[in-house]
Amino acid sequence: MARQWIKNWDQIARSPARQDILKIAEVGLRAVDTSEAIKNNIGLDGDILSVKGQTFDLKQFDSLKIVALGKASAEAAAALEEILGSRISQGVSLGITVSPSCQIIKNYKGSHPHPSSLNVEASGEIKKLAESASENDLVLVVVSGGGSALLCWPQSECDQGQELYNKFLTGGGTIDELNTVRKHISLLKGGGLAKALYPATVISLILSDIPGDKYELVASGPTFFDESTVEDAKKIITKYGLGDFELIETPKEKKYFEKVSNIPFISNTLALNAMAKEAAAQGFKPLIISSEMYDPQDKAIEKIFEAAGKKTAILAGGETALKITRSGGTGGRNMNLSMYAIKHLQEGDVFLSLASDGMDNSDSAGALVDMETKEKSSNLNFNDYQKRFDCYTFFEKTHDLLFTGPTGANVSDLMILLRS
Repeated sequence: MARQWIKNWDQIARSPARQDILKIAEVGLRAVDTSEAIKNNIGLDGDILSVKGQTFDLKQFDSLKIVALGKASAEAAAALEEILGSRISQGVSLGITVSPSCQIIKNYKGSHPHPSSLNVEASGEIKKLAESASENDLVLVVVSGGGSALLCWPQSECDQGQELYNKFLTGGGTIDELNTVRKHISLLKGGGLAKALYPATVISLILSDIPGDKYELVASGPTFFDESTVEDAKKIITKYGLGDFELIETPKEKKYFEKVSNIPFISNTLALNAMAKEAAAQGFKPLIISSEMYDPQDKAIEKIFEAAGKKTAILAGGETALKITRSGGTGGRNMNLSMYAIKHLQEGDVFLSLASDGMDNSDSAGALVDMETKEKSSNLNFNDYQKRFDCYTFFEKTHDLLFTGPTGANVSDLMILLRS
């Protein structure tokens, strides 16, 4: 039986329209459930390992090793151990949680979004495992969102990574640009992990948090050949006035990637298609307007509402651009987008934006808004909360926060507008 992700359903589902949008969100989260996806797409029949349609004969390898990195690591490691059991010789997982069920794969909990010495220590264990892999080994790698901060080696990357993230947060750059620079301060990103694993056979499962299914950018592409150069990173640094960084070139020798299979595994497209199907079943006309919504928040919300018509469900995925101009507020990108939505609401509309990992820079995944919220906002000095970027406190007062807890998935943000 599939788990229910939305924890405060009874408190937030205060109208039929709210119930409809929550059902759609729930279906989207279930579609990208890490554990279920692995169990449905990875199997072991005797010595034959099947991975999303591809097969590998374990008799041809001396050992099977596991590396998992990113926010979905603990869920993925536990699911892999359940399927593969003692066929795993060793493994290392680095995420934001640990799985108590893992007996073979060593779980490490790192810090996110700021890298720390914990990340460096665990990344060192991943590097050690990778470099111990021989030509006759098979290494199954799980790469998920959040890995750009978590996978951090050497220490100089950690030090620079903290500064880089803080400056990007206020500069308005895209995740593509951020990850391009990240690749060039790291020895494991941008194909560096693939180089460390060479000459082993590598199956890399990509659980994408990057809008537009750009799988090579997930966790800054540790198992992908990197097309970008130090010069590309310098241009981005100059564009946003980020300061001085010690840059290194990513591996450019193709031999490191000849035995690497990067397999797209989970993305926000899966979630969006599942939500569209559920919306249609409810009698709405579904319209997916984007899987890579990078627009500034005011422009993004205009696109979403302009697309709405009678009995429509407007769906989008991505990471809208938010430039923080004032410190001291609470909440994250999804709650802030829901605040923008309030001014555009018509009678019967309901809007929800949520972080698929369940943590919108807080313990809440996002916020749901409708005319009830709009009525309450007039008594709460809405403009003041919005100017202070204090959206969590605002929605705490309107009782519109959505709670899922950490989902173990991360496919960027999901946005839904229902118009009756």
